[in-house]
Formats: sequence, structure tokens, C-alpha cells
Amino acid sequence: MLCTRCRIRTAVTADGLCTFCSGTRPPLPGGLTAPAPGPGGWTAGTWPRSPVGLARAVTVLLGAVIAADVFAVVTGLRVRSLWGVLAADGSSDVPLRAAHTAERYYVLAAIVQGTVLVATAIVFIVWFHRTRRNAEVFHAGVQRLGPGWAIGGWFVPIANLWMPYRVASGVWEASAQTGPGDGWRTVPRTPLNLWWGAWVVSLLATRVAEEIWSRAVEPEEVARAAGLVAACDVLDIVAAVLAILFVRALTRMQVERAARAVNPAPAASDTPLK
Repeated sequence: MLCTRCRIRTAVTADGLCTFCSGTRPPLPGGLTAPAPGPGGWTAGTWPRSPVGLARAVTVLLGAVIAADVFAVVTGLRVRSLWGVLAADGSSDVPLRAAHTAERYYVLAAIVQGTVLVATAIVFIVWFHRTRRNAEVFHAGVQRLGPGWAIGGWFVPIANLWMPYRVASGVWEASAQTGPGDGWRTVPRTPLNLWWGAWVVSLLATRVAEEIWSRAVEPEEVARAAGLVAACDVLDIVAAVLAILFVRALTRMQVERAARAVNPAPAASDTPLK
């Protein structure tokens, strides 16, 4: 019979609970909590899994995002310049074919951006879910949403503007390194807040700029739209840099948290006298 609480492990007690849910399993070292069910009845594994490899992959891919954005900015400014001259002077100084060539490179840059962004999003979400599962081991009580929302929260229209942040907030809090006496160290959420704010602003601004670009027909409209999209690409670069800082900070916190559980700091009475 399965445990009546987590519905995952075999029940071993008279009231139908497993060793984890009944609290009969010996406590884990270093302040790690027993894997009691979190939101939605999900139960964590006994030990956290390292997010380091995934974090490195995310960092590399975010670097590729930045490179693609730089390429898009350069081509976008070229389009803005050529079509701006066409809007002011007609085709006397700038051949129309040159403007169309620049626009084709601009479209190519957008394709590269989209491809790199999809690859980065997939690996980032895998890393994000890994850190959320680790947070369930570190401190299930501070999690506001189940680990499934670390994936699904990104795909819910409108709600994806705040749901992943709520997940990340709980992960950040659970990943704070314990101090002497198992106290919690307050870690400022500046990397998290800056990244999320920049990402939301970049996302909304890009949607507006792309809509303006799709409706641009006249040379002055094309030049204006290209300038707006280039500005959004700069915002995306800022968001990508802040994402790297957030990924590195959270990964470092989880590594420290897990290391402290495996090798807890000695008590004051055990410290040798000098």
C-alpha cells in the first residue's frame, strides 16, 4: 500500500504513512530536512543534485544570446541608418538595393537570435527545475509553489510575468547557507530582483517593438522601428548579463548549502584552543 500522504513510497506505519512522512527516518546531517511532501504532494529526493554542470551550460548559452543580440544591434543600426537616409533624401545617396540587403541581414540576425534563445530557454528551465528540487530538500517549508511550476510557470500567459519569480524566490530563500547554530544567513535578493525586472521589461518592450516593425512600410517607419528593436536588443543584453549573475549566485549558494550539510561546521566546544 502506498503512503496516504505522499502517494509515492510504501506505507510502513499503522496509520498508512511511509518512513519519510511519519518522521521515523533518522534526521539528515547539517540541518537538511527530511523530504516531506511540498506543495502539491510532491516529495523530494534524500540528497540535492548538483546544478553546477547545468549552470555552466546556461552561462555559455547566455553568452551566445549576448553575441546574437550584439549582431542584431549592429545590423539593426545599419538598417536604421540606410532607411533613415532614404526617408530624408529618397534614393539619391543610398541605393535601394543596399537598404534591402541590410534588411535581409537584419532578418538573419533575428533568426539566429530566436534559435539561440530557444536552446538557452530549454537548458535554463532544466537548471531552474533542478534548483527547485534541491530547494525542497534544503527547506520544503518556504516553497510557495510546487516544483512543476518551475517548468509550467513559464508557459502560462500573463501569469508567466510573476509565477517563475515566486518559484525563484522560494528557491533563493531555501538555498541560503546556514550559519553557526543552524541559523539562517540573510542573503540579499538583488541578483534575483534585477534579473527578473530586466527580463520582464525586455520581454514587454520587445513585443511592442516587433509589432511596430511588422507594420512598418514607409522608409521613415522602417528606420524608426529598427531603432526601437535595436534598443530592445540592448535591454535583452542587460537582462542576459543579469541572468548570468543570478545563475552563478544561486548555484554557488546551493553548492555551499549542500557542502555544509555534508561537512557541518564544528561546534564551538569542539574547536581546539590556541
